[in-house]
Amino acid sequence: MYRVFVVDDEPFIIEGLYDIIDWSAFGLEIVGSAENGQDALEALMGSAADILLTDISMPIMNGLTLIGEARKFRPDLKVIILSGYNDFDYIKSGLKLGVENYLLKPINIDELQETLANTIDKLNTTRPDRLFSDYDIRILRDNILYRWLTGRIAPNELLERTDMLDIQLDAPYLVTAVLRTESQFEPSYEAAQRLAMQDSSMLPFVDIDGDLVIVFLLEDRAEGKIKAMSQLENMQKRLAPSPMRISLGSVQEMGEGAPLSYSHAKKAQEYFLLLDEPVILDYDLLSEKNSIENTAAEPLDWPAYSKLIKAKELDQLQEMINAEFERYQSLEGVTPAYIQSMAIELMIRFKMELKEIKQADQPELYKAGFVQIMQAETIEGLAAVVKEAAALTVDSLMRDVKSPIIQLLLNYVHENYAQALSLKSLSQQYNIHPVYLGHLFQKETGETFTEYINKYRIGKAKEMLKETQLKVQEIALKVGYWETGYFYKQFKKYVGISPTDYKGLL
Repeated sequence: MYRVFVVDDEPFIIEGLYDIIDWSAFGLEIVGSAENGQDALEALMGSAADILLTDISMPIMNGLTLIGEARKFRPDLKVIILSGYNDFDYIKSGLKLGVENYLLKPINIDELQETLANTIDKLNTTRPDRLFSDYDIRILRDNILYRWLTGRIAPNELLERTDMLDIQLDAPYLVTAVLRTESQFEPSYEAAQRLAMQDSSMLPFVDIDGDLVIVFLLEDRAEGKIKAMSQLENMQKRLAPSPMRISLGSVQEMGEGAPLSYSHAKKAQEYFLLLDEPVILDYDLLSEKNSIENTAAEPLDWPAYSKLIKAKELDQLQEMINAEFERYQSLEGVTPAYIQSMAIELMIRFKMELKEIKQADQPELYKAGFVQIMQAETIEGLAAVVKEAAALTVDSLMRDVKSPIIQLLLNYVHENYAQALSLKSLSQQYNIHPVYLGHLFQKETGETFTEYINKYRIGKAKEMLKETQLKVQEIALKVGYWETGYFYKQFKKYVGISPTDYKGLL
């Protein structure tokens, strides 16, 4: 199993990476994370990581410096850059350092998974003892065909491997189909293999997602596609009543067109989330209806969700989730990936909101939900997963052991952090002795009141530095610091650099 280390100054990104990728399915495990380059470098010195996922713009030490320093003691370290900067100089600098890919935020999950698969291939190739140790000829064949359809194999290597495995790619055209079934996968694969033995123009294999893929080699565009459709319909009938979702990509010329046909088949497969299930979902028909065009992103109204979570209003929260999914589904040109990304964002935000309120992480509450989101086949299924996450979040708060007075105090701090706050004034408000309130606060949160309020205010200041054009002095006032000098001192204490330097990195 290869080891991954993640670096990003946005906790939301780190949380998301932990949750949205099934690392074990790739033979990977995350062995650590950090929010700046310096902490990451120190951790890497004591961690045998194989792959580094890092942001570019970070406080204390940026990503490019981190890569250069880490390579001094780990020259074989594979690096994937995740950045919000679509800047040629950054990209050029990253490529000079020999990175595997430069991915722009927001992260495209499919592209990240492709990059991870490609990186693992390179690691396997450079470590012969781990290359195909458990593979038989079928797995080797699947691997070669998958790399061909994803454009990750050089022409000379493809020719060498196809000759060795007796795979003929000599037709002028091709079309790719993707087949998914909830059960009885082996009968589907065996049926495809039997057809392929009778018809050498069919190349079935299993891709990295576990989908059955069939490449049809065509002599004629139109007639070849009709024949492929007929063979797929026959497979569907033979395997009935086992449900099978079949999608067909576009017909392409042999060679550079192969990856496009495959990606179109995978894209069409996603539309079973939105549409009724015909026998075969054809990418070309979807494209003609303009169903595959994406729509402009509409941000979530997270403050409204946060308010309902803190109020523990589960019924209203679930009504809001239902309305959200209905609204997204009605948007013109919306894609399945778009709705799925919204569901993932809601899950991550539930998890982070609970962590902020309770000052304790509970990832086990949401682990199954992330898997269910990736496997959901209907809008109703997606909504059900998110509503369950909402119920788990509220239930956790309902069972919270914090004393009512401390919960009231935390809620007050979160809503009034910009005001002058002290234990003395709050103790008068809640009619409790300030010394006792201070001891109770530290017992419940693990921090003194001063530490807690400073960390909370600096966290809000970081958000404003990233998201607004306000001056540092204005931000200091907005988060509750009346003296800019004291704000600078606290910011440097908790972030490691001054707010001015931090803003310069963004």
